[in-house]
Amino acid sequence: MGTDQKGPKPWASPDLDAASISSVAASEILDVNGQPISGEDSLDYVVPESRKIGVTGAVFLILNKMIGTGIFSTPSSIFASTGSVGICLLMWGVAGLLTLSGLSVYLEFGLAIPKSGGEKNYLERVYRQPVYLVTSVFAVQMVLLGFSAGNSLAFGRYVLLALGYDLPDGWPARAIAVLCITFVITLHSVFPKWGLRLTNALGVFKVVVLLLIVFSGFAALAGHRRVPDPHNFDDIWSIEKGDGFGGGGAYAYATALLQVVYSYKGWENANYVMGELKHPKRTLSIAAPLAVVGVTILYVLANVAYFAAIPKAELAKSEVIVAGLFFRNMFGESAAARSLPALVALSNIGNVLAVSFTHSRVNQELAKEGILPGSKFWASTKPFKTPAASLLLHWIVTVIVLVGPPPGPAYNFLVNLYTYPGAWINGLVAGGLIYLRFSKTEGWTSPWRTWLPVIFIYLCLNIFLAVTPFIPPNDDWNADGYPYYAFPLVGTGVLGLGAVYWVVWTKVLPRFGGYELVAEKVIDDTGAEVVRYRKISATNTPSAEGESLLRRRPAAGASADHGSYGTIEA
Repeated sequence: MGTDQKGPKPWASPDLDAASISSVAASEILDVNGQPISGEDSLDYVVPESRKIGVTGAVFLILNKMIGTGIFSTPSSIFASTGSVGICLLMWGVAGLLTLSGLSVYLEFGLAIPKSGGEKNYLERVYRQPVYLVTSVFAVQMVLLGFSAGNSLAFGRYVLLALGYDLPDGWPARAIAVLCITFVITLHSVFPKWGLRLTNALGVFKVVVLLLIVFSGFAALAGHRRVPDPHNFDDIWSIEKGDGFGGGGAYAYATALLQVVYSYKGWENANYVMGELKHPKRTLSIAAPLAVVGVTILYVLANVAYFAAIPKAELAKSEVIVAGLFFRNMFGESAAARSLPALVALSNIGNVLAVSFTHSRVNQELAKEGILPGSKFWASTKPFKTPAASLLLHWIVTVIVLVGPPPGPAYNFLVNLYTYPGAWINGLVAGGLIYLRFSKTEGWTSPWRTWLPVIFIYLCLNIFLAVTPFIPPNDDWNADGYPYYAFPLVGTGVLGLGAVYWVVWTKVLPRFGGYELVAEKVIDDTGAEVVRYRKISATNTPSAEGESLLRRRPAAGASADHGSYGTIEA
């Protein structure tokens, strides 16, 4: 992979084999003489040391994305699917271990390529042909599905519930959701330090809430509760079929594990902002395992607490979040009614803060390389020296999802869709690491080394997550208001849309467009990242047929030994 080198890199020879092309680099077009075509526009990216994130901040970036509403609501459907207390607890523990397997894979990549962008950088390191194809697929998935609509709307609904209203998916809740995402984007854009401080504060708050549930669960086990003992631990491994739970079969178990694994989603959040971490390799290697292990322990113990205070039938048929039943059974109706909706609402906005912060940085990284339409604008740090434009892109997509679809199945389908394509992306990352390990020509090294069977486990997990939704359920095929296969089919289609975008961007537009905006990314003598944008006229072509030759200068940290230079025929 190589280490960062300051200053511009030398140009490659025109006879370089196309197989060595790497999309790690940003793009620049040369004229027929091999010289850069002139252009003045440039953007500098320097994150002040005072705004860089330490271990504590990185921990809370991960915690805030991982802990949303899942742990407060998902245990109900997990138990309804399995009918066994022991199997439920086992699933939460196993999902934590599976999450750690994925974390180990991402640590190996992240410590070898300590740049912001996450999977973008890891996929580009492995899948270098066709140039920019994997980047385009990832970009479409991240921009279109990386929105914060779900947790923004949940914030609006629980604010209304805390004020004494129902829990509808209506316009009042959506209006509050728009205000939520607008506040978050404005805070990160104008007052970035306060955005991180609020993120950290809400991370502490989430941990405190979960600790309250855990220690209340210990009290319930000791007999201190306002309801009779539910006796859920008398025969912990028994598989029962009762009123609203059990009897779901293999499909129910598979979907239950699917839900539990998705409740851990967010563990990779710090990888997206490696460029903004203090001592990034040290910070990530400490913060990420600490956050994931801590969340796993809290999740398992929180489920123990729920079973200690909630009878099985009541738990399985719950029409409100499980934590609501728990608070009612432990502290009475008034305490639960007053406190819980506000607690969950704050948990939701913490998730929105963390996701908006990191996903906007990924959008900016994509724009820096000219991947997105209007890249110069989306990559800009004006006027606050923050990624305000890429934050605006995140806001636009989120608001469209919030106000566009009508309430009901269509909206729920769209909000839940964003999780599915991630299984394919993560699977490609895991498969790519296996390839790097076995390839003698790649010369792969990293300060962190994942045990090979762990990589295979993570690959199998993502194959499971990608394939299971295609399996027909035992009951109604349209239980959610749409065919069961629509969810994975459309999710896969979004990845296919990325391939279509790649064809249009790299083949169609260069042939028929008047010019294109390309980006050159280098590290200057001060160590600051500089991105220069150039408008290239269609007349600068090397042949009468209009064929244009694109040569690319490698990004900082790329190694010429592994295809940092190359050509693309447009």
